[in-house]
Amino acid sequence: LCHRAASLPQVVVTNDVLNEEQMKQILQQYDTEVRSYCNRQVQANWNVATNTENTTFQEEQNKISLEYAKFRTDFYEQYFKDAQVQNYEDPKVRKQLTLLKDLGTAALPTSDLEEYNKVMRRMDAAYQLAEVCPYTDQNCAPDAEKWTLDPEMEHVMASSNDYDELTYTWRRWREESGKKMRQDYKLYVDYVNQAAKLNGYADYGEMWRARYDDSDLRGTLERLWKEVEPLYNELHTYVRFKLLDMYGDKMDRNNEKIPAHILGNMWAQSWVNLYDRIKPFPDASLVDVTAKMQELGFNATKMFEMSDEFYQSLGLPSSAMSYGPKAVIEKQPQKMVCHASAWDFCDGEDFRVKMCTNINMEDFITVHHEMGHIMYFILYKDQPQLFKTGATPAFHEAVGDTIALSVATPKHLKLVGLLDEYADSEADNINALFEMALERVAFLPFGYLIDQWRWDVFSGAVNESEWNSHWWNLREKYQKVYAPVSRSESDFDPGAKYHIPANSQYIAYFLAHILEFQFYRSLCIEAGEYNPSSSSANPLHKCDFYNSKAAGNKLKEGLSLGYSEDWRFALEKLTGGQDISGHALLEYFAPLYEFLKEENAK
Repeated sequence: LCHRAASLPQVVVTNDVLNEEQMKQILQQYDTEVRSYCNRQVQANWNVATNTENTTFQEEQNKISLEYAKFRTDFYEQYFKDAQVQNYEDPKVRKQLTLLKDLGTAALPTSDLEEYNKVMRRMDAAYQLAEVCPYTDQNCAPDAEKWTLDPEMEHVMASSNDYDELTYTWRRWREESGKKMRQDYKLYVDYVNQAAKLNGYADYGEMWRARYDDSDLRGTLERLWKEVEPLYNELHTYVRFKLLDMYGDKMDRNNEKIPAHILGNMWAQSWVNLYDRIKPFPDASLVDVTAKMQELGFNATKMFEMSDEFYQSLGLPSSAMSYGPKAVIEKQPQKMVCHASAWDFCDGEDFRVKMCTNINMEDFITVHHEMGHIMYFILYKDQPQLFKTGATPAFHEAVGDTIALSVATPKHLKLVGLLDEYADSEADNINALFEMALERVAFLPFGYLIDQWRWDVFSGAVNESEWNSHWWNLREKYQKVYAPVSRSESDFDPGAKYHIPANSQYIAYFLAHILEFQFYRSLCIEAGEYNPSSSSANPLHKCDFYNSKAAGNKLKEGLSLGYSEDWRFALEKLTGGQDISGHALLEYFAPLYEFLKEENAK
């Protein structure tokens, strides 16, 4: 339940400059009060996300966000605006002050903030309410049953082999979502850039990048991409040859890029839905526990209980509250945002998952991912509110994915009774790595380019008249995919991806896909499941650190810090080193890389 925290007595300040002790008291007071505002804001956001058409919830959300902004602005004006960070000794004080001097969009004048919130709600509605006529009834009546993104359009993109049906679905989704928010996105860019300038940044992209405490973040990202690009290129080449076999003359044999709509996903960000159709060894053992879960009568709760049990096997606390009565883990009768997410209600007790869980292997993995966020929330819950976040946003995404790598191993799935027949042959191993690569490696360039596009938009490096063409330039350059139908500047294809209208950063996912293999490698060594210096030991991809308290302790050490220390310190706790590197990922996929190179050379 939300309750207003009692205010601490006001600190009486006789002069303008607060000394160290006074500032600590002010920060303590802020921390006590902000939890109540944060709790109310998260509850309001939750109500809207789980009931998108309830206008009362929307009004309440807007009212609370303005109150929350005013609370932060008032504290800022009174105590933080003129505070000189370098005047304070305690690194924790300095770190909190740096954060507090950045008001985000709350820095906007009230009238602009209200308009900004309206723009955000309109873009959200354009995305959430988009629907199209089914392929078999393209001129359907206004009141006919229509396809929504989830489940109908995503199902078509995942499973259809009909090139024209895929083209229709791909095109119509973009016409009904992204295209309708182009004008609002221009307003959005103006408002967020204005907010960035009020916070002392050149533009909103610079403000976002600041959270990574890396003065050359763009250089770091390009270095990481260059490390993993050779593996991506081999995977891309192999998949393209397989798709040419499937689609023949529908594809241009001379084009080394792949049409963006035939990769099994609306955004071509994951190719895993192609796995059954293009796997290297069709007759090898299958690692898909969907049928087994359905045979055993699994429901959503059972999937969450198994995930909770995995984390507890590492000596970590239970997270039962996150899928209990307050959570929403199945699609509701009313319209809701189905995009899976984990929620921290800022009170140290209430953590919830929101997800339209389906009983299949993909969602089994997603459940473990979302529970990774929940576990991070629980482990840093005793930090000050400002530090109750990831060491960087990438850490938050990486935690659940690290666990998922262990969960998805045939070894683990057999152990928990979800996999019966598995021969563990060379062919089985290549198939398993190939399936993982379709998810993890195929994603990398997409994860990299989304924020590159936004940073270029925010900085003005790309004019509004080139927004869509720049998007496709990046997709062709990095993903090596192209639009299946002609595009123009009346289109706005970036807006057809959830995170663009939602103002949700994306580079964290790219970094997380690199970091998770570093975390995994480290936990595997800790659990005695992997020995990098022994050529006869099991390869990295076979490690399952289930039941390892040693691995759990390492996670605890790194995650309980939240944002209280520099991320390099947290990385060192988790991996023993301070550098993000693609080498653990390459080590994991090494057998597949060799196989793909040989096959592609034939």
